[in-house]
Amino acid sequence: MQVQEASGSEHWKRVKKRLRAELGDDVFSSWFARVDLEEHNDGTVRLSVPTRFLKQWIQSHYNDRLMGLWQRECGNVHRIELTVRGAMRPRQTSSPAPSGLATPKRLAAPVADRRLDGFAEGNSVAAAQAATAALGRGEAEAARDVLQGAALDPKYTFETFVEGDSNSLALAAARQVASGGAVTFNPLYLHASVGLGKTHLMQAVAAKARAAGRKVLYLTAEHFMYRFVSALKAQSALAFKDTLRSIDLLLIDDMQFLHGKQVQQEFCHTLNALIDGARQVIVAADRAPSELDTLDDRVRSRLSGGLVVGIQEPDFSLRRNILTARVAAARRSYPNFEVPETVLDYIAKHVASSGRDLEGALNRLVAHNQLTNQPITQEMAELTLRDLIRSSEPRRVKIEDIQRVVSKHYNVTKADLLSARRTRTIVRPRQIAMYLAKVMTPRSLPEIGRRFGNRDHTTVLHAVRKIEELAKADYALAQELELLKRMLDA
Repeated sequence: MQVQEASGSEHWKRVKKRLRAELGDDVFSSWFARVDLEEHNDGTVRLSVPTRFLKQWIQSHYNDRLMGLWQRECGNVHRIELTVRGAMRPRQTSSPAPSGLATPKRLAAPVADRRLDGFAEGNSVAAAQAATAALGRGEAEAARDVLQGAALDPKYTFETFVEGDSNSLALAAARQVASGGAVTFNPLYLHASVGLGKTHLMQAVAAKARAAGRKVLYLTAEHFMYRFVSALKAQSALAFKDTLRSIDLLLIDDMQFLHGKQVQQEFCHTLNALIDGARQVIVAADRAPSELDTLDDRVRSRLSGGLVVGIQEPDFSLRRNILTARVAAARRSYPNFEVPETVLDYIAKHVASSGRDLEGALNRLVAHNQLTNQPITQEMAELTLRDLIRSSEPRRVKIEDIQRVVSKHYNVTKADLLSARRTRTIVRPRQIAMYLAKVMTPRSLPEIGRRFGNRDHTTVLHAVRKIEELAKADYALAQELELLKRMLDA
């Protein structure tokens, strides 16, 4: 039995590795990071997930892909089962079962789960009422708590946020919203790459508004989806909507992960109701609304109608100030902690990607200093932070940067690149943009396809191979590709 489990674990590791390669890191982290292998036996693979929403999403969108990967890995797999970890067990009745009657194994699956699945697929009102009755006390309590927001990190306040040229406008707008005055910027949309402070600002606003007695709800997009689906299943969707629209301040983080037509429609209705009722909405994502290709057009339009503020990568001055502030915070716990100015300058110069990396670099120095009792020197910093120092690497290129540069160079619009038009003046720039996205970014073929008008990954692969073949035979095209790469690296 132990050998089977170890073998199944190795199979699952390889399946996950292929999933990550095909879907890309962002999609894999959103939907598969919390999937665990429970059992692999007799041609059946049993996986578990933490929520029913995640179970339904994977079954609806990735079941065939999972089956295909498992069969490639282990040919005898013919069934994949998804269960929810911590799901209800059958309720024990007060009177014992008649002697000699065994409970059928089929009842091991919660009755409420089966009935709710039927309700989600459109069963009758009577079936939905039966599902509600089967929820039991635990599910009823979950339904009442469906609007409980995500936890706030107490260290994310305006006092701990370090201001610089790259984030000053976003900070000013966030402070204005948190002050509780007239609703001026609605919705306020913040976008930035990972680690540049958008979540810090969101939580600072939520904390200040909540302290002032305002009714605040802070959620990630994934939490919003889960709570909405839970409300549907618990027959409390109307109460969910009414309560959601009665709050003073709604904050939705990681908007790029909001998926599903019905969920997006409900979010759009909620957004309209709050804005029309002069209630404040703040949304954060990793890119601008116009670049969230998976969002419904109405949602994108509504988000673009407010104040859209981007947070850029910090310059040297801001990075240096962030380090100074973090050193001061560290000294409150370790009074003797000292970092030479030359070391701070070295870190600020070479750890340039985000504030989060800067904080991580300083945490390493704190740990090294406290655990070894050795003073922090330039040599020690270089050795400790060698994997974070990326001074020789080119800057990280984004797909939207490629689309912008290619569009300008070939005098076409981004809409042309994403469209279904097949004229030569559009097809060649589109193929070049896909090729550059493949060779200059870590994105997978399926993700590149989605960012180019929801195209299939085979279309991207064809474009990449086509440009590679043409560049070998056409010196002018090869030079043109090198020019575009230099423009993107500049």
